[in-house]
Amino acid sequence: MDKQNKNNKVSLSQVARAAGVSKMTASRVLRDEGGYSEQTRIKVMAQVDALGYLPNRLATVFAGDQSSTFIGVSIPDLGNEVFAQVLEGIDRKLGTFGYQSVLGLTQHTLNEEENWIRTVLSWQPAGLILTGRYHSPRATEMLRNAGIPVVEIWDLNSSPLDMSVGINHFDCGFDMGRYLTNLGYRNLGYVGTSHDTANAATERLNGFCKAVEGAGGQVVKQLCLHDTATYYPGFYGTEQLLAAARGVECIYYQNDAMAFGGLQYCTGKGLKVPDDIGIAGWGDLPIASVMKRRMTSCHVSHLKLGQKAAEVMMGRLTDEPVPACVDIGFRLIPGSTVRDRSA
Repeated sequence: MDKQNKNNKVSLSQVARAAGVSKMTASRVLRDEGGYSEQTRIKVMAQVDALGYLPNRLATVFAGDQSSTFIGVSIPDLGNEVFAQVLEGIDRKLGTFGYQSVLGLTQHTLNEEENWIRTVLSWQPAGLILTGRYHSPRATEMLRNAGIPVVEIWDLNSSPLDMSVGINHFDCGFDMGRYLTNLGYRNLGYVGTSHDTANAATERLNGFCKAVEGAGGQVVKQLCLHDTATYYPGFYGTEQLLAAARGVECIYYQNDAMAFGGLQYCTGKGLKVPDDIGIAGWGDLPIASVMKRRMTSCHVSHLKLGQKAAEVMMGRLTDEPVPACVDIGFRLIPGSTVRDRSA
């Protein structure tokens, strides 16, 4: 039996030689194609275990010997807890069907997504799950010509390339704007981040502004930072907003992480929440569970979103009828970081 250096990969030829069979026979055993005896199968599999041989599944797919079990999944980044939860839901559900996720990070740019789509399609995946409804013209062309199921997630698309699973982010922002103005808030601010593509956060801001203005209020300052939507940008973004705009009664944040940073800044400066200023976020993240007061937010089941995306993908792959659009819904959380000012 050949001794292997720990840095050398065991080849199929070595497995065949150790088992005393041809390479073709060893290959047929590993692909479960038949045409060999049970004794031969036992010998080959014994050497696979002894040598630690790892079959090249991609090469098998390229050779056309079996259907791919890879599903390409793109998300903007892993630093955002929301997308980590979505990915967990996807991966967990795909695993129950024997499929694996191939992850791509697009960094919120159409160019990065296009490059990833080009690469992952060369691996012949069974399908793709993409975050967002906006793609470059070239990426859209590649997706339409790929001939595989495509699920667009996150921002619900009533006219998807193939299938869409998500929520209406415009409505999320609109409902929050309407709720806050119904409480009597009229001068509001916004703290979020900006990207080079249209995104769900922008849709929420648009809905929020529409509701506020429709109720006779105004968003006196919109601060969109070139940063990540996390705690510290929420902290320093609040400082910048309050320094630039007077009379802000309530601040709406891109997500709960930024809202928590804003809350810490306000309380650190002696501002009482919600008496002196209101705070509202989005996402109902787990961070809210450790707060002394419940964050005014919007609950979305990110894990469910990922699971549902995987379910419709598997439905399409198994020729089951699946809806083109799945709205998982959301729920406004009143919380205690705002108060009724209308009385």
